[in-house]
Amino acid sequence: MTEHSELQKITKFKAWMLAARPKTLPAAAIPVIVGTALALGDRSFNFGPALAALLAALLIQVGTNFANDVFDFKKGTDTQERTGPLRVTNAGLLTPNQVLAGMWVVFGVSFLIGLYLVVIGGWPILLIGILSIFSGIVYTGGPYPLGYNGLGDIFVFIFFGPVAVCATYYLQAGTVSTISYWASLPAGFLVTAILVVNNLRDIETDRKGGKKTLAVRLGAKSTQVEYIVLLAFSYAVPVVIWLAGLTTAMILITWFSLPLAVLLFKDIFSNKGSSLNETLAETARLGFLYGILFSLGYVIDKLIL
Repeated sequence: MTEHSELQKITKFKAWMLAARPKTLPAAAIPVIVGTALALGDRSFNFGPALAALLAALLIQVGTNFANDVFDFKKGTDTQERTGPLRVTNAGLLTPNQVLAGMWVVFGVSFLIGLYLVVIGGWPILLIGILSIFSGIVYTGGPYPLGYNGLGDIFVFIFFGPVAVCATYYLQAGTVSTISYWASLPAGFLVTAILVVNNLRDIETDRKGGKKTLAVRLGAKSTQVEYIVLLAFSYAVPVVIWLAGLTTAMILITWFSLPLAVLLFKDIFSNKGSSLNETLAETARLGFLYGILFSLGYVIDKLIL
């Protein structure tokens, strides 16, 4: 059966699901889960803002995925050599105008949810919401796309780490604690590690397409080292938190995820091309597992021990 006939079997609904890339959603959820767990442990949990923050984060991620799909197509960087997930605009499953319209609808809904959060958190939350949506668009769109100019890694770290975790905590506690700053670091490191695998996989096609990601600028070897450093720093943070007296040793429960990280240390050097798709999926799984363990460790420490 030809690739064309396989594509013809894909319904519009499935095409939209492919464009939304649901496997990326845990990356958006984990910072909110961590921030909420911190608020719960500090007896400041508030269900309404926590749920709204989660929904807004997921929608912004979906909107960003739509933006990446259509803007990469318009820039001509999605080619037949691409080894990543199917892009619906490039495959002709949805038109560029349809995907753009979908992007604006999703960002619009996230903004409406964000208005509720603005009522609770004030102008800092409004600013964060606008900047998050703007960054989602200019990651691959606009005259100076972040992802095309080596800035993707730093922006992903900032928005999926300090911004997401601290804003979620602030919405429930009304302040930003020292522990929320520290907890935001591994969240940002691990989501950035997902992007690093993605860019390592696409390094040759991105180079040919003029997409100067940080991986293209650094080269494969240095990108592999960046990945190792991000994971290593993630496991160092709980130790620092414990030694600083911010929590008990219960926070070291995060180290139960270390065996998966060790396997990924090996995979990042041995896997190439499309085989890195599995490394990417396992990195996302590691980030989710780590985030859940970190959250459990903090809640158990504060509410049970």
